[in-house]
Amino acid sequence: MKFGKRLKQHVQETLPGWRDMYLNYKDLKKLVRLISSSLEYGKSEAQFVYLLNNEIEKFNVFFMEQEEDFIIRHKELQQRIKRANESEPSSEGEYEEQMAKIRKDMVDFHGEMVLLVNYSNINYTGMAKILKKYDKQTGGLLRLPFIQKVLEQPFFTTELISKLVKECETTMDELFPTGVVADEMKEAAIMMVGEGIFRNTVAALITMKEIRKGSSTQSHFSLPALNLPDTELIRSFQPKPPIPII
Repeated sequence: MKFGKRLKQHVQETLPGWRDMYLNYKDLKKLVRLISSSLEYGKSEAQFVYLLNNEIEKFNVFFMEQEEDFIIRHKELQQRIKRANESEPSSEGEYEEQMAKIRKDMVDFHGEMVLLVNYSNINYTGMAKILKKYDKQTGGLLRLPFIQKVLEQPFFTTELISKLVKECETTMDELFPTGVVADEMKEAAIMMVGEGIFRNTVAALITMKEIRKGSSTQSHFSLPALNLPDTELIRSFQPKPPIPII
């Protein structure tokens, strides 16, 4: 599957509020074709760079807003767990109800963070691919300096989010039986129609696996192999691998 089709499919499968935040790969690809046949190369290249910079700004603003929200939500979840464990509920049923709600919120929270890591991966990959097309079709030399710029952008820096993902998984592994969480996820997946964090998360994991696997075209511009935490929780709800993309 070509990257453009894969990106379109992923955008359709992600959260509705996120769909306009991805790389406008289709329009950039059209512009590359126009530039390759243009007589005003300098002016066209300036327009291309301008659009790329606008895309980077869009990625950064969205990524940092989500990251800030996740930091706040992570602290709130930790405080809720602490209060639930330190308080004296009127009954065992009340405590179990509190923890069930926390468990559901943590599963959703974990899924959204995985989506953000994938957001970074797929937009970086799209940038690298469109710049490769540009250099190949125009004879330009934009790819190397622009990718070096991209590597310094906030949206590419996922260490904090990956750390929160791992902490979230560790907390769920410690507090909740893996089988219970996995069963809830699978039940939610069966009941979901249309949108849902579970479906979005699984789609993101598959996309990340595909865009970060080794290939004959691997280069120093490619992302390294996928290195998300591989806990028992993740393995318990991942679907069977899709048919390899050739």
